[in-house]
This record gives sequence, C-alpha cells and structure tokens, in this order.
Amino acid sequence: MNSIDPSDASPRGSLPRRALRILGVLTVLAFAATQLGLAHSPQPAPGPGPVTAPARLTLFQDVRIFDGRRASLSAPSHVLVRGNLIERISTAPIAAEPGTTVIPAAGRVLMPGLTDMHWHAMLVRPTPAAALTNDVGYTNLQAAAEATATLMRGFTTVRDMGGPSFALKRAIDDGLLPGPRIYPSGAMITVTSGHGDFRPLSDLPRTLGGPVSRVEQIGGSAIADSPDEVRLRAREQFMQGATQIKLTAGGGVASPFSPLDVSTFTQEELTPRSRRRRTGGPMSLRTPIRRPVFSARSPPG
Repeated sequence: MNSIDPSDASPRGSLPRRALRILGVLTVLAFAATQLGLAHSPQPAPGPGPVTAPARLTLFQDVRIFDGRRASLSAPSHVLVRGNLIERISTAPIAAEPGTTVIPAAGRVLMPGLTDMHWHAMLVRPTPAAALTNDVGYTNLQAAAEATATLMRGFTTVRDMGGPSFALKRAIDDGLLPGPRIYPSGAMITVTSGHGDFRPLSDLPRTLGGPVSRVEQIGGSAIADSPDEVRLRAREQFMQGATQIKLTAGGGVASPFSPLDVSTFTQEELTPRSRRRRTGGPMSLRTPIRRPVFSARSPPG
C-alpha cells in the first residue's frame, strides 16, 4: 500500500497526482495545507491481465467528517474511496488492499470540496493595471499558481465570473497542473463606460469595426452597445467554451466609470429574442419566445 505520512511534509513538494484527483471529491482541511511533498512507496509491478486498470483506491484514516448537513463533526472515522466514488465510511478500521493510497489524517477534518460562485482566476494576483499591461504569458503563470493555491484551500470548483480562463481550465482538465474545476464565463460583456470597461479615455472615440482595446484583446471584457453586439459577443464566449455568460447590468466597485447604483444595458439588450428559422430540426421552428438567455451577474465585484 502507499502511505502518506504527515511528518514527511515539505514546503516545496507536491501531492501525488492520485491524491490531488481525490481532492476533486473530498478535501482534508488543515491536513491538505501541510501535506506538500509527501512520499509514497512504489506501486507493485503489474502482472498479466486485462488492459483496463482497476480504479484507484484511497483510504482516509482517522478523520472527523463534516458533511454539510449537521453542525457537528462525526466520530473518528475511516473513508474508502474507489476511483471517484466513496465506497465505505466506517468508525471501525478498514483494511487497505494492495496498492491503496493511505492518508493517516490524525483526527483532522474531512469535508466535501468547497465551491466559489464568484471567482476571477486571471485577476486574483495581479492588480487591474498589471493585468492590462503584463505579458499575457506571465499572467497565465500567475493564474496557474493561484489555481493550485485555491485547490489547496479546499475549493474544488469555481465559477469564473470574467476573464480569459479558458486555457487555464484546459490545462487543469488535461492534468497539466492541479487546480479546481472551472466553469468559465470568458470576457465579461459590458456597455461603453459600464462595469468592465477598463479602457483609458485616450482610447475614445470607439470606431465600429476598428481595432479593439487592450482589455478586449486579452479577453478580459467585451464592449457591446446594441442587442446585435450582445449576441455576437455572447456567441464568441460560447465558441471558446463558456458555460455561462456574464453581463454587467449594473455598476461595480472595480471599474472607473460605473457607480454602483447605475443600470447599464437596456431591456432589449438583456433579453434578445430567439428567431424563427426555416431550416433545421423542430427546435428551430418553434414560435419565438421572449426569455433571458444569460445568467444574472453576481454581486458587484
């Protein structure tokens, strides 16, 4: 079996990949913060058999469980995870099968991963001015380091509410670096002078069809001043992989030209109509229905 010993922590190491993947389901608070650089024994040599490898086993020993439903922690317990599913929870010891990664938690807390519903993966470490002027490669490296730190704080899922986080999400999904699941919005869509319009006054006047501003070049925000432009900018974000769209329908604290109490988009811009089409399947032939097609913006930020 593979054993992860809390006494072997090193500030410059990293968790084994299998333990980081388990953090996609469970997070050991306090324990995780000190468990970088943990040693494990070699896996037994594979023998003859089917090509499909068995699901990885991870055993958390001596944990107090917070399940999010009760205010109190459980009695000291043991949790066996097979693949990405919890197979068994017991107050009695669970025998570790060969090849099991064992994490002796020594009474620390085990809980579900946290979700941050309003996050900006690309904008946490740099200031707004630095995000606009830094080399994009350096900003991505900063975001990658912050993504790992976010995971180690116990956040296994984040909803990114504006910024070019598509490449970072792909790197995490492909296993290139540890980080939380990211649900990206892509560029936040705003009106001229709205929350998210970080252009300097020297960029005015804006010429339709002309060069885009720096904040639009790097995918931080997209300026849209009509229903057609809103549709265009939203479709561009979906094309890149957005799971939701952020429109800054009110002011915000981080933009220079949008007080908190203002309303920006018009009703027509916020609720574009679907259109009847003459081709395609049944969905394209339905009667147009007036409905919002974008997610509401989170609290100002």
